[in-house]
Amino acid sequence: MTSISASPTKLHQYRQLFPALANKTYFNYGGQGPMPQTALDAISHAEAYIQQIGPFGNEVGRWVGQEVKAARVAIASELNVPPETITLTEDVTVGCNIAMWGLDWQPGDHILLSDCEHPGIIATAQEIGRRFGVELSTCPLMATLNQGNPVEVITQHLRPKTRLVILSHVLWNTGQVLPIDKIAEICRNNSVRLLIDAAQSVGLLPLNLTELGADFYAFTGHKWLCGPEGVGGLYVRPEVRDSHKPTFIGWRSIVRDNQGQPVGWQPDGQRYEVATSHYPLYTGLREAIAIHQQWGTPEERYQQICHYSEYLWQRLQAISDVKCLRTSPPESGLVSFQLTNQKPNASRELVVFLESQRLFTRTIADPDCVRACVHYFTLESEIDQLVEGIQRFCQI
Repeated sequence: MTSISASPTKLHQYRQLFPALANKTYFNYGGQGPMPQTALDAISHAEAYIQQIGPFGNEVGRWVGQEVKAARVAIASELNVPPETITLTEDVTVGCNIAMWGLDWQPGDHILLSDCEHPGIIATAQEIGRRFGVELSTCPLMATLNQGNPVEVITQHLRPKTRLVILSHVLWNTGQVLPIDKIAEICRNNSVRLLIDAAQSVGLLPLNLTELGADFYAFTGHKWLCGPEGVGGLYVRPEVRDSHKPTFIGWRSIVRDNQGQPVGWQPDGQRYEVATSHYPLYTGLREAIAIHQQWGTPEERYQQICHYSEYLWQRLQAISDVKCLRTSPPESGLVSFQLTNQKPNASRELVVFLESQRLFTRTIADPDCVRACVHYFTLESEIDQLVEGIQRFCQI
């Protein structure tokens, strides 16, 4: 498929599909992506259709079944996995909770996290530790951003009783891309389960989860896929699924007999789903995925993201008051940087100042920095505007 990026005119026309881009310069794709108008329309039309034919009845039930199946197929096409391996969830955190609470924890078991994981995941691990007497530790991956081997670091921090390693594929604070395939091999060789927080990778990286080898891969549709908030998913490796029990249980997760009584779990990813969802959101996410796929392949989109992240990184390098966390061009669409003047609250003040100029970025607490995200449909002129805004702030 030929990328639309080859034509500036077509790219500008393409960007018109995203209403949020009309009145701001947006660099917060890692927080939430802007929805295309077609996805907004699909959600609205689905809502109206449900009310027209239902909202509850056999016809609605058939429609819901079709939409759930279509959403699962669309997601699976982005991840290169069979649709039956996908569990539909609300967000990354729900997917991680399904994976983490579904293990049969015993006192003395060990969970290994990196020092770059999201607070929500850390808190879940802490609660598992409190309830079951499980030990937690972290390995220092932040220090491997520019040098060092994350695979070696993780290997050195495994213990005889390590049951689960929890990592992000793309670190949300520094933008580092971890070699998950190599880490997955180490974990398998040590009989350790591997859970990936994929908040920043799905919709950004070209993925083949079958080849990647992670046991659990939890993701969302509202960031790089630019879908609606409230829809995400969890991939569970088929070899793991039968031994991994459901955490949340509802009518979607069970098999029932002729009297409607539960007699077992669904044989596929549905076993981790619960009950009624906001089904029009599934329609919206499916439409958002279709928009991306019309633009180009995952590989083409990723290459364009890397092109713009390198361009932003190079422009930031030229500002004397700015230090990029990476010393080489980024491998993802997340570009994190610090102001070198050491002024208290400088990062927050910069983000507030930029937003007053309609330039949207965000702060990161650890390390203290500003994060700007570029997508494949970002414009170089937008990056120039951001750099000019940072320069104006540094002159204040």
